[in-house]
Amino acid sequence: MSFSALHSSCVPPEHRFDWWCELISQDVAPTRITSEHTRDFTAGAGAIGLGVVQVTTLSFPAIRSERTPALIRRSDPDVYELTLNAGGDMWIAQARNEARMRAGDLGLWNTSRPFDARGLRGADDGTSRAVMVHLPRAELPFPDARTDRLLASATATDRGTAAVFARFLRHLVDEAPAMTDQERTRLGPAVWELAVAYLADRLNAHDRTPPEARTRMLLARVDAFIDDNLADPALTPPAVAARHHISVRTLHTLFRARERTVAATIHHRRLERCRAELEDPALRDTPVHVIGARSGFPSPSAFSRAFAAAYGAPPGEWRRAVLGAPGPRGPVGQRPGCT
Repeated sequence: MSFSALHSSCVPPEHRFDWWCELISQDVAPTRITSEHTRDFTAGAGAIGLGVVQVTTLSFPAIRSERTPALIRRSDPDVYELTLNAGGDMWIAQARNEARMRAGDLGLWNTSRPFDARGLRGADDGTSRAVMVHLPRAELPFPDARTDRLLASATATDRGTAAVFARFLRHLVDEAPAMTDQERTRLGPAVWELAVAYLADRLNAHDRTPPEARTRMLLARVDAFIDDNLADPALTPPAVAARHHISVRTLHTLFRARERTVAATIHHRRLERCRAELEDPALRDTPVHVIGARSGFPSPSAFSRAFAAAYGAPPGEWRRAVLGAPGPRGPVGQRPGCT
């Protein structure tokens, strides 16, 4: 499956707005777009092919986007667009509903109905950003009339299934450029199942999702909870199980097919986080014992022993071997290409 990332800087300024509008028409749906920034439109669009599902990333200045009945008759991909607002404020109206989406919110709209959407205020650089998951209507396990209750609504992503889904999308967008086609294809079912699980939660329709999907979603929530609470020395299998209202035995059953037990997973992720921080030049001056403490190790000696057992050297020695003398960091945030 393919990956592409395009930016308007590759197009002469006078053609950038028309170029971007045509991209949206092809990759999302024909839409009437207006903006006060047409003279030098700075925007980008990316496409991530995942086999069973497609994802589009967008960046743009303040715009208004309208999908009219005439445009629907002209072309309709017949999908729900599950959208993560990745930066800025947006507003959308559809099916007599309307919502203002803050950065981090999830929203839903339907290409088969007219809508009116606006990028109101960009992030610090004036740019709005969105990640759109295209969900074919015919393949969702919920009736349209039920799913349409969620149109033009905003959901915060600070907890639960919404948090897991949003986190997964952010990681996918970050890692997709370096993945192979095979790796992206393997992630397609995971994106689909997380999207369906999120919608099922919003609709209180868990009876419509297969048991395997519910199990994978629970495991994803457990993983996210562990990652978010590594600093807590009291993070143990009983604490994880209690937080998710399951027995410790059920929790261990979830991890049975994995390489590590629950406790070993917590220990491993603590060490991996510490290793990443020790290798980060920006954290060179952070004391080793602070790095260990904020990943949940109860004492400097416990951290040093655990790290040396895992990686063959104490944490301070590891840092010196990896970082060596201070030097400039490598390039980051390179602009997408023009292909």
